[in-house]
Amino acid sequence: MSQVDEQRLDYPLPRPAALEPPAEWATLRQRCPVARVAMPSGDEMSLITRYADVKQVLSDPRFGRRLNAPDAARITDTESGGVFNNEMANVLPQHGEEHLRWRRLVGKWFTARRMAALRPRIEAMAGGLIDAMVKSGRPADLKSGLAFPLPVWVICDLLGVPDSDRDRFAHWSDCMLNLTRYTEEQVKTAQAEFNAYMAGHIVDRRGEPGDDLLSELIVATDAEGRGLSEAELVATGQGLLVAGHETTANMIAKMVAMLLADRRRWEGLLADRSLIRTAVEEVLRFDTNLGLGMVRYIDQDVEVGDTPVPRGTTVLCDMAAANRDETAFDRAEEMDLTRSPNPHLTFGAGAHSCLGQSLARTELQTVLGVLLDRLPSLELAVPAENLERVEGLVVGGLHSLPIRW
Repeated sequence: MSQVDEQRLDYPLPRPAALEPPAEWATLRQRCPVARVAMPSGDEMSLITRYADVKQVLSDPRFGRRLNAPDAARITDTESGGVFNNEMANVLPQHGEEHLRWRRLVGKWFTARRMAALRPRIEAMAGGLIDAMVKSGRPADLKSGLAFPLPVWVICDLLGVPDSDRDRFAHWSDCMLNLTRYTEEQVKTAQAEFNAYMAGHIVDRRGEPGDDLLSELIVATDAEGRGLSEAELVATGQGLLVAGHETTANMIAKMVAMLLADRRRWEGLLADRSLIRTAVEEVLRFDTNLGLGMVRYIDQDVEVGDTPVPRGTTVLCDMAAANRDETAFDRAEEMDLTRSPNPHLTFGAGAHSCLGQSLARTELQTVLGVLLDRLPSLELAVPAENLERVEGLVVGGLHSLPIRW
């Protein structure tokens, strides 16, 4: 019996380097696919690491998002329970017809036509940020110079928020997605400030609708006679911010880091831009640092694979570990920029899969194309093994990405 079978592990699991997987993943998948882990709160969850098991849990409606259940494990050590457990997180319907209706309403925005129309705007934003970074001189930090600001600009654009308020949104996002960096009072303050801002913004959108997602939701649901409440609209805005900012910001930096860690990958893309789409999918699969994972709660006895999971268990699905499962991917530990098909679980699966995945893909593909065009000589300014992870974020990321060109 291995060590991981016998004891409760602290989560997140330690990594030998920022871009490297935890040493325990392979053993967990092989010998302990449902493992006991202690969260930052001290509460215990069951960690799922196999591809088939993660897909099963995320696709099974019995595994719900009822993280406010009395016996659900708490993720953070703050009284509010963090972004997964706070009051706003429970405003939106989590299952049933109302949940499907909400997804349909929001999902209408993320069409291929809208994403294609958004590309020139993202290219222009990225180009401006790269210009400023180059002007400041090398070496530079690609995370602070490009990866962090760009997605929040895109989300603000999506919500119809003025450019002058971008920095405030970035701060609120950072607070609401941290497990340990901010105090309980700071998290509550950020949440209250965001709620107040969005409430006022929604009043403005009702009075003068624009060409943005919130305006479209207000107009469409009011026309149906089933208008979304202010709380539902605020929660929708929060969901888009926390799901669409930090995740994509960190993924842009990690994508560039992975491609430059072995510069033959970057040079392959310079030689053949048609690989950008499959390269982005492989980066999403290969990322070892997705963050917390997806959390689910089960209120009945079930089996995951061959392992009994009793009622009242809070389950943590580690999609990054599942994406390295050798039974699901040929040469899973190798990064192959031509890999296709690539059915990774980075965006989840089932009824709660990421609504904004088309937007994330559009941003990643567009940014990668702009960087290849504008900075073909790009390289890491430090060895890949010296890159540092951000600690305390629900979403996994790098502290910085030093680059030169």
